[in-house]
Amino acid sequence: MTGTTHATRNHHSAAQPTWREALKFWFWLGCVSFGGPAGQIALMHEELVVRRRWISEKRYLHALHYCMLLPGPEAQQLATYTGWLMHGTRGGIAAGALFVLPSLVLLIVLSWAYTVWGQHPWGQALLWGLKPAVTALVLQAAHRLALRTLKARWLWVLAVLSLLGMLWGLPFALIIAGAAATGYWMSRQPAVGLQAPTQAESAPAFGVNGAQNTPSPQTSQVTPPEAHSAAPAWLDDDTPAPAHAQYSHPRLVRALAWGVGLWALSLGLIALVFGMSHTLTQMGGFFTQAALLTFGGAYAVLPFVTQAAVVQYGWLSAAQMMDGLALGETTPGPLIMVVAFVAFLGGHSQAVFGHPVLGGIVAACVVTWFTFLPSFVFILAGGPLVESTRHMPSLAGPLQGITAAVIGVIVHLAGVFARQTWLPGGWHMLPDLGAVALTLLATWLLIRRQLSVFKLLGLCTALGLVWQLLV
Repeated sequence: MTGTTHATRNHHSAAQPTWREALKFWFWLGCVSFGGPAGQIALMHEELVVRRRWISEKRYLHALHYCMLLPGPEAQQLATYTGWLMHGTRGGIAAGALFVLPSLVLLIVLSWAYTVWGQHPWGQALLWGLKPAVTALVLQAAHRLALRTLKARWLWVLAVLSLLGMLWGLPFALIIAGAAATGYWMSRQPAVGLQAPTQAESAPAFGVNGAQNTPSPQTSQVTPPEAHSAAPAWLDDDTPAPAHAQYSHPRLVRALAWGVGLWALSLGLIALVFGMSHTLTQMGGFFTQAALLTFGGAYAVLPFVTQAAVVQYGWLSAAQMMDGLALGETTPGPLIMVVAFVAFLGGHSQAVFGHPVLGGIVAACVVTWFTFLPSFVFILAGGPLVESTRHMPSLAGPLQGITAAVIGVIVHLAGVFARQTWLPGGWHMLPDLGAVALTLLATWLLIRRQLSVFKLLGLCTALGLVWQLLV
């Protein structure tokens, strides 16, 4: 690679990571990346920028800003981008896949356990305690994002309008498109000052405590944090872009053709074998659409997934959707991996391939493929173009508009989850006062006391078991 010349001209700079070292790191990251996008982004910054010095601060932030503008899970895309920058296409595919694989396997196991023991009294007690925690986590996400984003009156208006749009049943894509257009128009007004988000604003968006204190495996490539300012990174600010990261029009067309071709081939084969109306075909088409609309992270697209999976296709119930999100919060990897739970239950209930468990596993793998394929295409096709524009201003206006609208969408999602938690029997039944109290307690602990997610989940689970004993 071209970047190796920089590493050799300064004996203080970090050494080029080998392919084996990179694989070990990406697999380790996929196994320990708990805490949602904020914790994952902070953990990658600590490991890649501060400790290992594989990439410089500015290069890391430039990649992060690009990933934040894309639909899809920004943390997984950031891992893919960094892996691609270090080792080309195979590095990007390996980093992105290993970031997702552990959570996919774990969620398949948890989904199977849910179908076996989910209706058991003790299983219900565990889920009763986790559901208020999930509602509190969604409220915390909206609160933290609002504190970071809503710094102008037009952003508040946009957030309120997006909430009203969700209540009125407007399409999610229309809300996002309108917010992006509004943000772009406001950025053109001379009286409106817009700034691209810094790393301090970007990484802690969801406020996961202790993310940067996660222990890491010791390797020869780890640089002590105190040497962060002294030792240049292997891919430093002035390191020329590697050959594979240099933009060319034929390379862009080739990458797009590969991505679109793989999507069309896989969806076409599923439709050919099972038919257009089969569950797997419907899942492939829908989750491709969802992958292209996930601006703002998993919390923003969950209402869209919930409405389609529960109401339109009937793959699972609203209560089961909440249970899946509760399980997803306890696993590493991107939160959008809850789609594997949705797919498992959809394939399980309709006994795809004639066997419920096999149908669930196949459906979970199919949905994961179609959910993350666009993210790989965005990075592998757009990465060279992004590297060529490292000194151009970012699209701060549309990003701010989308983020403001996402806050309204997240608040709507919190309302949906609160109704499922507090009124499990419907509007005509009395509310579950225990669930209401636990939700308020969990929200207070998260927002006011800054309790970590793991401690909150453990506390709520324990209270759920106690509640089961008392009632």
